[in-house]
Amino acid sequence: MIDLHMHSIFSDGTQTPEDLVKEALRQNLSAVALTDHDTVKGVPRFLKAGKAAGIRALAGVEVSTSYSPGEMHVLGYCIDHRDAFFATQLEWIRRARQSRNEEILHKLHGLGMHLNWEEIRSFAGDQVIGRPHFAQAMVARGYVRNTKEAFSRWLARGCPAYARRRTVSPEEALEIIRDAGGVPVLAHPFTLNANRVELRRVIHELKDMGLGGIEAYYPQHGADQTREYLKLAGDFGLVPTGGTDFHGAMTPDLTMGRGFGSLRVPDDIVDRLLAQKMRACRPPPTEH
Repeated sequence: MIDLHMHSIFSDGTQTPEDLVKEALRQNLSAVALTDHDTVKGVPRFLKAGKAAGIRALAGVEVSTSYSPGEMHVLGYCIDHRDAFFATQLEWIRRARQSRNEEILHKLHGLGMHLNWEEIRSFAGDQVIGRPHFAQAMVARGYVRNTKEAFSRWLARGCPAYARRRTVSPEEALEIIRDAGGVPVLAHPFTLNANRVELRRVIHELKDMGLGGIEAYYPQHGADQTREYLKLAGDFGLVPTGGTDFHGAMTPDLTMGRGFGSLRVPDDIVDRLLAQKMRACRPPPTEH
């Protein structure tokens, strides 16, 4: 059993890369991937910890894209986390995140919640500041009872303090992942808010852009959704990946590797991703 979708303190998780590996061992997982939002800064520590523990650890990332009417995130697996151009692209995306944070803070002030950067940073520590840290600061000030309320009333998409982040296009996300030697995978497809016909059209377009996989196994996918995504993976020659989207204390109901208890991601997916990577790197045949 494996888990190919998790986050550390380097984005919006609450555990270090080393702690994630320790938890993976406790859950008897055979392989894991670190997929922090728009950063690979935690990957070297994650890979080192995985090697020391004897568990397969994959370098990954999760990139947000501009998409409507829903949200589209692209996971990148087996990337070269040392690629300089890739790091530059991610830095641009993170700067856009900071602009979004400033807009959220401004909106909260307008709603009578006068937080400041110092208290928000106190919850972020070494992490990249994100909405979970605003939520924690709101709880500490007594504006909300818990972080769940902070999101459902104020910070979630469509709520008064929500701010859309400037992002790259889906095509750009796939391109920068592939340029870094990675395999791009569509994360949790239900967040696209697309019907079956539209989803099939979108995946067809993404496949033409270089999509290598689709996240079929996910805690919030029902049985019918999982079957649908597995069929789409088969129809388009994509690798059906899976993971819990583990954030540590931010997702207390989730267990790494098992989700809400019934998630089972097949072990052979890692080898299929590596095979996909090798095919993508293989030079085209020479014409005679």
